[in-house]
Amino acid sequence: MKSVQVHYDGRVQGVGFRWTVKNLACGFEVAGNVKNMPDGRVELLAQGEETDDFLEAIRVSELAGHIEQERISEIPRVSGLRGFTIIP
Repeated sequence: MKSVQVHYDGRVQGVGFRWTVKNLACGFEVAGNVKNMPDGRVELLAQGEETDDFLEAIRVSELAGHIEQERISEIPRVSGLRGFTIIP
C-alpha cells in the first residue's frame, strides 16, 4: 500500500479544488484528506492500492489548468486512516 503527501502550487484555492479531489477519490480505493494551506497551496494525503491512479486522475481532470506544480513525497503508512475527507 502506497502513502503519499502531495503539495499543489498554482491557482488551487477558491476554485473547488478540494471538492473535486474528494469527488475523484470516490472512484478509487484510497483514503486520506485534502486541505488548504496558509501559503496558498493545497496539501493532499492519499493512501491505498490505487494511489497512483488517483493522482493521475487529478492530473487529467479539470483541475489540471490550475496546477502549476505538484510535489509528491512518499510517507510512512498512516494507521487508522479511513475514507477521504476535506479538512477545513
